Amino acid sequence: MDTRYLLAGALGILLAIDVHECMHAWTADRLGDPTARLMGRVSLNPLVHLDPLGTAMMALAAFSGRGIGWGKPVPVNPLHLKYGPRVGMGLVSLAGPLANLATAGILGLPFRLGIRLPGLLPLLLLQMLFINIGLAAFNLIPLPPLDGYGVLQGIVASVRGPTAFRLSQKLATFEQQGALMLFLLIIASQYIGIDMLGGFMDPVVNLFSKWILGL
Repeated sequence: MDTRYLLAGALGILLAIDVHECMHAWTADRLGDPTARLMGRVSLNPLVHLDPLGTAMMALAAFSGRGIGWGKPVPVNPLHLKYGPRVGMGLVSLAGPLANLATAGILGLPFRLGIRLPGLLPLLLLQMLFINIGLAAFNLIPLPPLDGYGVLQGIVASVRGPTAFRLSQKLATFEQQGALMLFLLIIASQYIGIDMLGGFMDPVVNLFSKWILGL
């Protein structure tokens, strides 16, 4: 692979993880929990957010076109958050994917505006753009420990009534099995040929891509 594409992939990974985790930390701080800020996580320095294994997996995803990745989890005390622990955590969870989509939107501005870019710059920007969209789409899967699960819990907790309360309780008990189910989902998608991961992510990536690029 051309070293320029490798460089674009590396920069895309660093940028995607950086803005994702920084926005989690910033949102938690704004909602009343200073834990992440006191640990130096409200920062655009990628070194404070990198998880070695998660970064390696994102590198494979960037260069193979399929895969997953993650940053170092941001420490949050839900009891300190405004709007209650579950709604507050829902907002914190949503902030990460939204930050990636906003970053992709900025990277896509030249294409939306019809600006002609020289050389390989369009392809490099697109690679970085799709890495951010891919990370957002993966994290929106509603399985713990991904952000989509926190968003789902926040939505359910914001609805009043006995049905919503029972569903919220069931979701809470689901946390213990969620990580195993996510692992099995990834294994099935990668090695068994049952691409359930792609079945969720591909339509989401296509939808966000159309919105951002105006296709």
